[in-house]
Amino acid sequence: MIACACHVCKSQDPRDKRLRTSVLLEWENRRIVIDSGPDFRQQMLKEKVLGLDAIVFTHDHKDHIAGLDEVRAFNYINQWRAQVYCSEEVEISLRREFHYAFSEVKYPGIPEIDIHRICDEPFEINGLNFTPIKVWHYNLPVFGYRIGNFTYITDANRIEDSELEKIKGSEVFVLNALRHEAHPSHFTLKEAIAVAESTNTKQTYFTHISHQLGRHSEVEGKLPAGMALAYDGLTIEIPMP
Repeated sequence: MIACACHVCKSQDPRDKRLRTSVLLEWENRRIVIDSGPDFRQQMLKEKVLGLDAIVFTHDHKDHIAGLDEVRAFNYINQWRAQVYCSEEVEISLRREFHYAFSEVKYPGIPEIDIHRICDEPFEINGLNFTPIKVWHYNLPVFGYRIGNFTYITDANRIEDSELEKIKGSEVFVLNALRHEAHPSHFTLKEAIAVAESTNTKQTYFTHISHQLGRHSEVEGKLPAGMALAYDGLTIEIPMP
């Protein structure tokens, strides 16, 4: 028998139905997804996403890359090759995990993918500027991103002061907060609150939440002003500079 903390699995609150962490950026009829985890197909169908301009990756763990194969639907319907932006380390993993998509002999129906290598320098996708923020997921370097007034960081337990400076001034900050108990590679809720307070951002949402954090309604009511739990389907409107 598997026990679920605080009976989150049995909750009737839709905010407790938590799929893997991802974010869809929409502006001027353009759409970019950050990370394509195992729930990628389900998430795209739920949000009625009919086309993508690009996929940007934070790191190469399975819960962030496993759904990449599902871009084949966009390949077919939109006659579009998936434009993927990632670090060298992530590219190596993608070529290993989805080797059939990169083989010289193309099997009919395989995903069609173009990889654009990124590093810690700012880059641009169709007029949208991304500033990578290097954070640490135990000993693994992970990229968060600052896009205009929006900062998105997942899978981190340490952010160096120089990278924290890149976050300051954001209107909205999304940050991982796995659970209450200490974890070797993720911020606890208490640690995430401290990070958010140090950046003086206007509004912070906590993401990459495990069932061990508890039910949404119980946790949210105890958060400081200007902080909230993210949930699947949350939509945020942010004016771009």
